[in-house]
Amino acid sequence: MNSSQLKKAKREVRRRVLALRDRIPPAERERLARLVTDRFLVLPEVGTAATVMAFWSFGSELPTAPLISELSRRGFSVALPRVLDGELEARTWKPGDPMSETSFGALEPIDGEAVDPRDVDIVVTPGVAFDRAGGRVGYGGGYYDRFLAEARDDTLLAAVGFSVQVLDEPLPGGRFDRRVDVIVTESETVRCRARG
Repeated sequence: MNSSQLKKAKREVRRRVLALRDRIPPAERERLARLVTDRFLVLPEVGTAATVMAFWSFGSELPTAPLISELSRRGFSVALPRVLDGELEARTWKPGDPMSETSFGALEPIDGEAVDPRDVDIVVTPGVAFDRAGGRVGYGGGYYDRFLAEARDDTLLAAVGFSVQVLDEPLPGGRFDRRVDVIVTESETVRCRARG
């Protein structure tokens, strides 16, 4: 598959899965977010983590505020992404710290200290669609793929989303696309590959 075919295939996946995700009513998204938060927090890797990079959801994404709040309440060092000069960086964040809204509607920290990607134990990874082998189709900017290339090999890449975002068929992917290790939805935890 050449580059233009890959882009076209990913666009089609995005269109199809976003249509499914957009149909979930807001109140139902909030209810499912609590289930995902509970399921995420019992991951064995959470018990040994110190620093977790999450993301502030927007639009019809799974609401991540409950997870971020609970991670902070439990004493984890929480980092959130911020785009600076076209690249994603992790910044420390605590409840009450100032945030600004991005052009696409997510919130990102205004201040906070920069966190080296190698110091992050778990990256809560966003995406539009995932497959059971850890394939991920994001929004097309490549921000996370570039950021994750700098993370440690043992950093857990944990996707969160709704069950409608997990597809049984393999997703289109290129050589720079990073796979996730685990996918947490309201109904299941999918272990995508053996870690070693």
